Amino acid sequence: MAAERARAAAGAVVRVVKTGATHEVTRRAGRAVVRNVGYAVAGSRALRAERRARRHHTDLEQAITTLRLNAKNADDFRVLRELEQALEQRRSGQAQRGRERRLEVLRWSGGVMVLLASGHVLLLGYAAAQAVVGAGSLTDRWHEIVGFWSTVVEVSPVGSYWWAWAASGAAVWGARAIPVGRSRGTLPVWAAADEARPADGRDIIPDESAVLSALRHLSGLPALKQAFKEGWGRNITPTWVQPPHRDGKGWRMQLVMPKGVPVEEIVKRKTVFAHNLVRLPVEVWPSEPKDQPGVLDLWVADQGALSGPVEPWPLLESGTVDFFAGVPLGVNIRGERVTGQLSEKNYAIAGMMGSGKSTLIITMLTGALLDPLVDADVFVLATNADYDPMRNRLRTLRTGADRETVTACMDTLRELYRDLETRGKALQQHGARAVTRKLAEKDARLRPRVVVIDECQALFMDNEYGEEAADVTVKLISAARKYGIVLVFATPEPSTASLPRKVMAVVSCKACFAIGDQQSNDAVLGTGSYKQGISAVSLEPKTTEGPGDIGTAMVRGIMAKPSLLRSHYLTTDEVTAVMERAAALRAGHVSAPAEDDAPAVDTLADIARVLGSEPRLRSAVVLSRLIEHDPDHYGDWSFKDLRAVLDRHDVPPRKYQGDSVVRADDITDAITRRDNDTADDDTAE
Repeated sequence: MAAERARAAAGAVVRVVKTGATHEVTRRAGRAVVRNVGYAVAGSRALRAERRARRHHTDLEQAITTLRLNAKNADDFRVLRELEQALEQRRSGQAQRGRERRLEVLRWSGGVMVLLASGHVLLLGYAAAQAVVGAGSLTDRWHEIVGFWSTVVEVSPVGSYWWAWAASGAAVWGARAIPVGRSRGTLPVWAAADEARPADGRDIIPDESAVLSALRHLSGLPALKQAFKEGWGRNITPTWVQPPHRDGKGWRMQLVMPKGVPVEEIVKRKTVFAHNLVRLPVEVWPSEPKDQPGVLDLWVADQGALSGPVEPWPLLESGTVDFFAGVPLGVNIRGERVTGQLSEKNYAIAGMMGSGKSTLIITMLTGALLDPLVDADVFVLATNADYDPMRNRLRTLRTGADRETVTACMDTLRELYRDLETRGKALQQHGARAVTRKLAEKDARLRPRVVVIDECQALFMDNEYGEEAADVTVKLISAARKYGIVLVFATPEPSTASLPRKVMAVVSCKACFAIGDQQSNDAVLGTGSYKQGISAVSLEPKTTEGPGDIGTAMVRGIMAKPSLLRSHYLTTDEVTAVMERAAALRAGHVSAPAEDDAPAVDTLADIARVLGSEPRLRSAVVLSRLIEHDPDHYGDWSFKDLRAVLDRHDVPPRKYQGDSVVRADDITDAITRRDNDTADDDTAE
């Protein structure tokens, strides 16, 4: 019976112990202890690495190394010298402070010991004097002194209170190390907290630690992994050219990458990089500035900032457009309005079907047609009705994949090229270098023309007209920049065949919507764009599952720097309403008389008139009198315009008392020569 009771008692004890060991509270407490010990160890390592970094000045050394590699101008070298001087002063100052600190410790510790010993010697001497006169006991005083020093030894770390000193030291160590380890260290999954903590603001905001953490978890970069292993980001302070700061609807920063880690490799891993930053790929844009090699220029959008509809087009309800001022196209990644220039510009637009090419073109063309001076031709070398709401306001609208549409498109390009001569002569007669709004209103020959060729691959890849179309386009774009002619090409198949390289070389504005691969991306935006981070590969077209990134394009030439553009969207009904307004503006516009009916401006005769009886006048005075005489024609003239007219009529430049002058005799001779030449031409006819 006794044995049974003993076994039962032992079993009960085992069950109690087992229950206590496996109880959730016990397990939770054990994980908490292990977790905090792990955090303390990781934190102490980080603190030790920071002390080592401060002691060896690795932050200044890395900055000096970076500047030595990348310094280009006098300011860079001045900063480099200042950093080297600061490093030398810090090293010498640290050594001096160390010596002074050691001397101070020795001075104070030694002084205290000497003071105590001296006091005790005096106390013993006083006790001895008291013993001689019978007023005290030397032995008792001696025991008191021994007791004092015993107490000092007892409360010291080597005394009997060592456990109190050890507990205090562990508490201080844990209080310093655990917070650091929690923010920087990692633990096994089994030691994690019972409940997953939601991401706080610092996980969402791409600050320094978030960016470094995202880089730390990029695979396939051994040099980057080695840099982190050596302490980059902890005891080796990274060089932030621009620390993270707010930039529109996102964050911008610039970081010098470690040796052996080109920015191009980060760009290749953009999808994983964006995932690590808790972003969609379209919301993260890493690139390398041309003037800052080795620097990661990173822009990270706020979550969801690049999704959702763009604000309504500002000209939807009212307003007009000046062709020479531009058309509102959309907003940039910062949410700022983007105006697309038309005068002296040409456009090439590409992207998958359903990515938003027509959205951008329709917005641009709708705005252009709100200028009553603009004539527009549209050729869609496929069958669709995207431009039908504009039909009443367009000069030409031809759609279809038939042979007649391609031929009509080619005929228009030839006609435009021939029209360059007419426009050039008109500009010459007006003494102007480029078409302005005043000239376009005055002379119908100089009215702006916009020609849209959608599905242009059918033209450039045509067996009969392809090569001629590319040649005429290049000549037309090269010569027509100041003649008020704008060409717009669009294709869903960007390649050197659908967008010939020689054509893309002279096109000024390029937009690439969602695209499939690097080669297609570079065919639109230029060779090497993908490696520089100027890429539309991560954009997604519209599908049955969702709108994707429809209407968003990577553009080059439209804004000061390559960047994302989110275009406005106009429905069919909205375009129809705007076209009614555009037609009313066109009908209410009084056309200027043709140049044949308008009196020609005779600049030489005008110069002779403002000279009057003067034998010569300074060029500045001549120009001011011309402007006063005919401000409509000469209002925007400069000295270059005046000199161009004089050179065209072989009037030599003259100087008088150091000033540029126009002589009456030279003008008279020029008029005589011109009249004689005209008479000879009439006789010959």
